[in-house]
Amino acid sequence: MLDIVVPVYNEGANIENLLNQIESSIKTEKRLTIIYDFEEDNTLPVVKKVRVKYNFPIFLKKNIYGRGALNAIKTGLHTFKGNIVLVLMADLSDNLGVVDLMYDKIVKEGNHLVCGSRYMEGGKQYGGPLIKKTLSRFAGVSLHWAIGIATHDITNSFKMYHKAVIESIQIESTGGFEIGMEITVKAYLNGYRITEVPSSWYERATGESRFRLFRWLPFYLKWYFIALCETWFRLNYVKLKPDSPKNVIPK
Repeated sequence: MLDIVVPVYNEGANIENLLNQIESSIKTEKRLTIIYDFEEDNTLPVVKKVRVKYNFPIFLKKNIYGRGALNAIKTGLHTFKGNIVLVLMADLSDNLGVVDLMYDKIVKEGNHLVCGSRYMEGGKQYGGPLIKKTLSRFAGVSLHWAIGIATHDITNSFKMYHKAVIESIQIESTGGFEIGMEITVKAYLNGYRITEVPSSWYERATGESRFRLFRWLPFYLKWYFIALCETWFRLNYVKLKPDSPKNVIPK
């Protein structure tokens, strides 16, 4: 069973299209939890009206940590019931056709974290602010080559996690979507197996983006430099290879 968690903020115009895409594109057995901040969110009446027509369970859960995208994602990651969870945005930006492959990368190949990657061979990005795309690509590609982390796209929120990773760390993020970067950096430093699959990203067509680049940039930079400095320290003083697997997926 794959758990899918989707944070929402007034996504009434998008949510039914997202549900249709989940049903048509993801063949893995799944259940969906939609995390919302407040009862007046216009996503809720749409979901309540249409969810009976889908062949997978759809739950609504109120954010337990306070409003905002970060707290919604934390709520989803700390309350999902199974062993594997996918964080998915409601804005129809990600190509769901790769989700089954991501799931196989964990279940069949023994990885702990799978990143949807716009910047590896086969990945693509359509639209979006130029400065955001440039900084995101630079962060992902430079960390891949500098420290050997097995993804070219560390900033992407479109990631699938094994429960072992989530249970092994304390989430410190206080900004926004940098939570995905934090978890990936900590998983890498803790020796978990990370991989990536090529994915496509599309600028949202309707609704308002909740991404705040300049407000959240310092938080991304924090985890970028933690990854660099901690890896350098370990290689020079601890003599521990960061990519040596420390944990294995429980049978």
